[in-house]
Amino acid sequence: MRKYQNQKWSVLKNQRGATAIIVGASMFALVGFAALVVDLGNLHVARNELQNAADAGALAGARKLYNNTGTAINCVDDDSISAESANSFAYSVAKANLSQNESVDVNWTSGTNNNDDDVQRGHWSFANKSFTPNASSALTDLWNVSFNELDADPNFINAVRVVARRQATPVASFFAKIFGYNNFEVEAEAVAYIGFAKTINEKELDLPLTLCIDSILVGNEYSCNIGRVINNGNDPTTSETGRWTNFASVPDSDPTEDPNVCDKQEDSVSSDDFKDMLICDGGLNPDIIYGGDELSTNNGAMTVLSIIHDCFVEKSNKTIPWKVTLPVIDCNGGPTCGIVKGAVTVTIVWITEDKNYADAPIEMEGMRDSEGNYVLGDDSKALYEDWGAPSDITTVDSGGEDSLYEFMKTLDDYSGVEAWDKELTKEFSDP
Repeated sequence: MRKYQNQKWSVLKNQRGATAIIVGASMFALVGFAALVVDLGNLHVARNELQNAADAGALAGARKLYNNTGTAINCVDDDSISAESANSFAYSVAKANLSQNESVDVNWTSGTNNNDDDVQRGHWSFANKSFTPNASSALTDLWNVSFNELDADPNFINAVRVVARRQATPVASFFAKIFGYNNFEVEAEAVAYIGFAKTINEKELDLPLTLCIDSILVGNEYSCNIGRVINNGNDPTTSETGRWTNFASVPDSDPTEDPNVCDKQEDSVSSDDFKDMLICDGGLNPDIIYGGDELSTNNGAMTVLSIIHDCFVEKSNKTIPWKVTLPVIDCNGGPTCGIVKGAVTVTIVWITEDKNYADAPIEMEGMRDSEGNYVLGDDSKALYEDWGAPSDITTVDSGGEDSLYEFMKTLDDYSGVEAWDKELTKEFSDP
């Protein structure tokens, strides 16, 4: 009996020793898991703060990518003229951020058109979801170019990339030191791009007039149509290039609203809608208009035309082009409603109420001279020598009414004269 008890005690002691070995091995694994959880959590926090810095820098750079008029890329730093490049602005904004109370590293130095290292201008492709650095300062012509062509063009500068790092002051480790990792270098990258706008901001539209998208497209390419702005069904080649609007709209995707604004009697367009509009001042739409919204329209004659004519005379004295921004709609859904497709800026050189066209302008500032050069300045106007006289206007039959169709064709083709300026402002295309 005693011999059996001794053997039992011996087995128990052996099991206690095995438990110590298992606990020791488990502690090593637990420390490893602790290092994984604590240090990875710490790295995640640090990286999120770096991402915030990169995001802020990239967004600031994209906002600064072009000058206020869109006529030049901001790529030069020059204190003497208070010029700051998009790269420099992106760099300073990113550097203003902290990561765990440590300064953020952004490897970039100011210089003439410096587009290297951690701050770069370039092209973002929506199709490929990729960024291509490009230091070019050349502007890309946005007129008569499709979205797909712009998206595939690496010379179309539309984005800024910023990389923020913890390099000089790496992220310190906790439990990972046991395994020989004292710190970690972390970085985050952000790309901000200038995309095609999905909104027309409030007070951005200048006249209660829309343009039909079919009238400015030839196939899928942007162009110009010549014809009556308001519908005349007697001649389909020159009819319905635009409609009147009171800017009443309903979001196409908002199920709480009436699915068709045109069904609302109170939103139908009438001459009364324009009585209180300060048309000459522009900025007429009271609310934001979104791509896909249904805009209430009317394609009939409106007394507002006389008001617009008077505004044109007041603004231009019939010698200065009048630049206005108008909404672009799909006119295929009937005369009282159109789906918003974008906006376009046009330059008006003539509005007439004269059936005989006796008030055609004979001079216009900013047009091309006989050598094809732009004539600029208040005191320098290109003279329309041949086509300005009313006798030069050719009319065509349009349901018993005179039309400017042939005249405008002649004007557009006239040697040495550019009939109008064209500038694509917004296109509502999905990336």
